[in-house]
Parts: sequence; structure tokens; C-alpha cells
Amino acid sequence: MACTHQEVVFDVNTVGWAPFGPRTALSMRNEDPARLPATAVGHGQKPSGGYVLAAGRDQEEDGLCQAISPGALKPRVTYRVAGWISVAAEEGSQGHRVRVSIRVDDGRRVVDGGAVCAEAGRWTEIKGAFRLSESPSNAAVYVQGAPAGVDVKVMDLRIFATDRKARFSQLKDKTDKVRKRDVVLSFGGASGAFVRVVQLDNGFPLGTCINSTVIQDPAFVDFFTNHFDWAVFENELKWYWTEARRGQLNYADADRLLDFCDLAGKPVRGHCIFWAVDGDVQQWIKDIGHDRDQLMSVVQEHLQSLLGRYTGRFPHYDVNNEMLHGRFYRDRLGDNVAALMFREAARIDPGVLLFVNDYNVECGNDPNATPEKYIELIRELQQGGAQVGGIGLQGHVTNPVGEVICDALDKLSTTDLPIWITELDVCEPDEALRADDLEVVLREAYAHPAVQGVMLWGFMQGQMWRQDAFLVNSDGTVNDAGQRFIELRREWTSDARGHIDGDGQFKFRGFEGTYVVQVTTATGKMLKTFTVDKGDAPLVLGMDV
Repeated sequence: MACTHQEVVFDVNTVGWAPFGPRTALSMRNEDPARLPATAVGHGQKPSGGYVLAAGRDQEEDGLCQAISPGALKPRVTYRVAGWISVAAEEGSQGHRVRVSIRVDDGRRVVDGGAVCAEAGRWTEIKGAFRLSESPSNAAVYVQGAPAGVDVKVMDLRIFATDRKARFSQLKDKTDKVRKRDVVLSFGGASGAFVRVVQLDNGFPLGTCINSTVIQDPAFVDFFTNHFDWAVFENELKWYWTEARRGQLNYADADRLLDFCDLAGKPVRGHCIFWAVDGDVQQWIKDIGHDRDQLMSVVQEHLQSLLGRYTGRFPHYDVNNEMLHGRFYRDRLGDNVAALMFREAARIDPGVLLFVNDYNVECGNDPNATPEKYIELIRELQQGGAQVGGIGLQGHVTNPVGEVICDALDKLSTTDLPIWITELDVCEPDEALRADDLEVVLREAYAHPAVQGVMLWGFMQGQMWRQDAFLVNSDGTVNDAGQRFIELRREWTSDARGHIDGDGQFKFRGFEGTYVVQVTTATGKMLKTFTVDKGDAPLVLGMDV
């Protein structure tokens, strides 16, 4: 998403900044060219080397600020915040959280512009995004955070409007290369006969979460059955649901949902075996958390109970959910317990793909969940013998920016592991903008070769964790976001027709998936199914007429 000069609404290096805080002092510096960062994602320019240093900060809120030109920010436009942040050298420091915010209408509203974990001796790119619903009377940019006494450095901070149309044009070309393949159907004769090729399903699954309540709603079931390929249980497989009280197992709800999906012919992801965040661990486990041996015993029992019961039923499991944001089991049983969970799960159910799963990794605005930290976690698990089979990105996003998502996917793809968007929802009250935002994420995912599937975290009004993210209204009518989803599915489904040429062949370029071909000759019609797999070379298939 390269931006033109006209799209830039805020672009500074060392000029125009004012100190924020009673004792904050600003000075202008120049970085050693050898230490300059690489060009930023979608930034469109090289770093200047000039930066402003904010010293003498008495409080975390102290920093620097600058007004944005009146009228520069427009409503309903998604803006990128880009630039580089660093902090002054500090012995033993592991980095500090520095955030950018936009204060509008004399500070009555504060909009998040992104955050980074800034480190001494290196520059970290900020990748924020925001959107305003109304034109502000005035606006200003603030850079704050890091503990009192830590000097903050800011280089080339910019705000610019994104260009969805330009990005989507790039992604359509990329999608054609990544998801489609030339196909030659060789009939060995029947020149001139009419051919119709219809894709039955796509090799890239799109799914959604379900629960015990929504499967009783005919409108939900109808949309789910017609527009989704996979399912995942919202809560019914989580430990706090299957064993809310110690020793009292409840698998009946999960069994009913599995039966429902079996009848519908939908594979199901297993979410999740454990949850690493303290607030999502049931009280009886917390009560025994001080007893290491007893906690390890119930961890082993749960692994055997869950995976032993459902061996072969779930193609995927999220093993220990949200380890970038929680350490409940690792803090009590040691860091090695995370790899042990993977090893034991693989032993009990050898055919399953075992995933890490976390949120905010694709947004670029959470210092706790960068792609680099996710990769580090995966490497540590692998070194402990964990058979990590896939990377889950939850995708609970707001105001998504395409090149930032792509950057995260590019970095994670260096692990050579498949990536799934596991819990996608895009929250926006304006349904037209929600449709645009949903399209951003879906196109980025579909165009990236490392991504192998997308799961929505619900789609119906009143039946979702996040408000203003639904695709289908409570009465079953489809809104703008839902219609956009249907249109994308249609765009990613091949349909070809024509006649067998003089060489006895019919050629087309199609998406990966299963197909049926119908050939109409003077003597009748012939139907035959075939599969288009991933590949660069043309797929040549012999067809008997």
C-alpha cells in the first residue's frame, strides 16, 4: 500500500514536536547511518536518520506531542501510523512499551495509534491503524509510555491513508499465482463437444465457530451449511466446560456438536486442550496450583481423558491457548510443561496437527505478541520436543491494514509451518465499513501461500463474542459484510465452459479443489469428478468420453 504525497496527513522527523510533561526536554539528534532501520512495511521511504529525543520524563505519561493540520483527518478513512521508536541505553533493560495516540476534539477522545516494545540500541517500527467516525475539530499526536526517567526516541513518524483498491489489485494478482493452476482436460477426441466445468468445493477451507445454542436456530444452520466448510466449538471443548468441577466430566455437549458436524459433513478444529491465561482457568485447578505434583497429575489426566476419548475425531488441536499472553501452567510447572503438553498430545492422538494459538500477532500493535516473539516461542517448544504442526492467528481485529497483516504472515512463514486464521471477527458498527474490513483480512489470508484456512469466530447477530462483527442479522437476513463474504467465496470458485479443441483438449485455469466436468456429445452426456491440487506446472488429466 504505497501512499502518495497527497495521502499523507502527518509526516515529521525532528521538526514541530513539543514536550509533554513539566520537565520533559526535547533535543534533535542524528543516527549513525550504519544503525538505521530498513524501510518500513508499506512506508514508501527510507528512514531519514533524524530523530527527536525526549529526556527528563517524570512520569509514564510524559513524552512529546504535535498538532495535526486542521481538516487533514477525514471520517470513515483507515489511517496507518508508521515510523520508528527507540529508547536510550539502560543497563539490563528488556525493552519498554511506548505508545502513540491521537487525541481529537481537545482531548475529549483518545484513539489508539499503536504500540511497540522499544529497545535500546535498535529501532522498532510502529504499525498502528485507526479510523474516525466524524471529522474532528482538532487533533494531535502523542508519543508516551516507558517508565519515568527512560529517554524516548522518535524517528520519521507518519500518518497516511490506506488505499484498499490498490492493495486489492495487488492481492488479486498474487491470488491467481498462489491459489490457481492451469488445467488441461484431455479427451482424446470428441472435438467440438460442449464442456462445462463446475467447482464443487475449494481447497482453502472457510469455517466458523458454533455452540450448543446456535445449532438450534434454523437460520444459523442454513447459512452455516451453505457457506462454511469447517467448524470449531466456541466453548464446549474447553477444560472449564468439560470439567467445571473436579472429576465431574461433561462431554455430552461436545458429543452433540460433533454429531451435528458429522451429519453436515464438516470437519472440526479442537479448541482448546489448555488455556494459558489465569482468568480462563477454573477455580478448582487454581486451588491446587500450589501443589506441583497434584497439578501435573490433573494435567496428564486431562490430556488422556480428552484426546483418548476423541482420538481421530479432530484434525487440529490448539494445545495451550494464548501462551504469549498467559503463563498459568508454566509458572507453576516450569517452562518445559508447554512442550510436554504437545508431546503427550502427539502420543495419545498421533494423527492430529497440534497448533499454537494467540491474538494480536497480525495487528502489529501489541508488544507482547509480535511475530518475532511468536517464532521464539515456537522454536522453544520445538527444542523441547514439541511437534508443532501449525500456527494459529486469532484475528480479533479492528481497522485492519493489509500490508501489516502480510508482514506478520511473511515473518511467520519462515517457520515452514502452515498458518490458520483461527478466530476471525472484524468489529465495526458501520456495516459497509465492516464489509471492507472483513475483505481486507480475507484477501490477505487467501493470497498468502502459508495460510491454509480461515475460521470466523461466529457470524450471527446476538450470537457472537464481539459486538458489531456479525454477517447475518438475527432474523436471518444477510447484511453488507455477509454479502461481501458470499461474493468473495463466489469469486474464489471456478466455473468454466466451452468446447473441446481440435487436439481433443479443454483448457482452463482454476482454483484448487474438487470439480465435476460435464461433456455433451451427440450420443449423450458424461460426468466425471477430478481434483486440482497445488502446483506450478499445468495439471494434465486424461478423460474418457
